[in-house]
Amino acid sequence: MTRSDVEADISGTMGLVPGFFDSIPDDIVEAEWEIFKRMTFGETAIPNKFKELIGVAVHSVTQCRYCTLFHQEAAKLFGATDEEIQEAVHYAKYTVGWSTYLNGMRQDYDEFAAELGKVGAYLSQG
Repeated sequence: MTRSDVEADISGTMGLVPGFFDSIPDDIVEAEWEIFKRMTFGETAIPNKFKELIGVAVHSVTQCRYCTLFHQEAAKLFGATDEEIQEAVHYAKYTVGWSTYLNGMRQDYDEFAAELGKVGAYLSQG
């Protein structure tokens, strides 16, 4: 596809060609658009609403304001509520906190994995 063809597809899908596509080189813009389109709008193993909530959580941690805004708005388009967005952000804060603690304390990984296996076996028993 030519760049014009790709931009026509982007515009037909999104209503316009967002400026962030302008700086993508001609020789890879088609591949980048196909991945973007599939992951953002396509039906994949993870439903779109949940993918976007994951995006909200990830970019709350990376502190990318562009991505956080994009994923919050996309999550809403796919039916996420403000409460679900808030929970995704809170979960990111919670899980990153544990990661910081476990890594900072240099928790023994093998012991952690063994204990996790025992917890899983216990919980699986019902």
